[in-house]
Amino acid sequence: MRTLGRWLKRGLLLVLGLFLLWQLWLLGWVLFWGWVNPGTTRFMEIRLTELRQKVPNAQLQQQWLPYERISPHLKRAIIAAEDAKFVDHEGFDWEGIQKAIEKNQKKGRFVAGGSTISQQLAKNLFLTPNKSYFRKAEEAIITLMLETLWSKRRIFEVYLNVIEWGNGIFGAEAAARHYYGISAAQLGPEQAARLAGMVPNPRYYDRNRGAPGLGKKTAIILGRMPAAELP
Repeated sequence: MRTLGRWLKRGLLLVLGLFLLWQLWLLGWVLFWGWVNPGTTRFMEIRLTELRQKVPNAQLQQQWLPYERISPHLKRAIIAAEDAKFVDHEGFDWEGIQKAIEKNQKKGRFVAGGSTISQQLAKNLFLTPNKSYFRKAEEAIITLMLETLWSKRRIFEVYLNVIEWGNGIFGAEAAARHYYGISAAQLGPEQAARLAGMVPNPRYYDRNRGAPGLGKKTAIILGRMPAAELP
């Protein structure tokens, strides 16, 4: 029994050590990307693999655009649609999380996460689209790293440049050119609101651009945009 106990203790220490090494690895990337723009993300790698299963030479569309060159209309639309409290919270919208928990309990399955922009970025940079409470826990740890080490402006800049906006489309610049044939710097209010409405389900809306639900969401976001506070 003593031998078994020692092995269990060593096993637990090994697991804990590996977990801490993983967190340090993530922390290193967070520090690096605080100054250097990410060339790719975990989400991009996953989507590219999926695309190349059908088209071997497929490529993603993504082009980095500095924060100051992205249309303020798009910034306001994203804040209004995804995280109205972004500039005030420290990574988590506890009221939104509580509502998501209640919704999940009502549905009897994981259907909502109550994620902030910071949490969404953490997921996009390092994690998978799979929904689970374990992934949410890891997402929370990375969110704390981002909120501690990056400014709100940097978090929002990276977010706008790396989130998925369609089938193989990532970032505001690629999205603006894909849907409207213009730069993200030129987006008007309605165009920005429509793009913001696509964020929760971008590949679906890429295929169904005239979906009635998207039109309703666009109108709601337009109404909220004047109150959106930018970092």
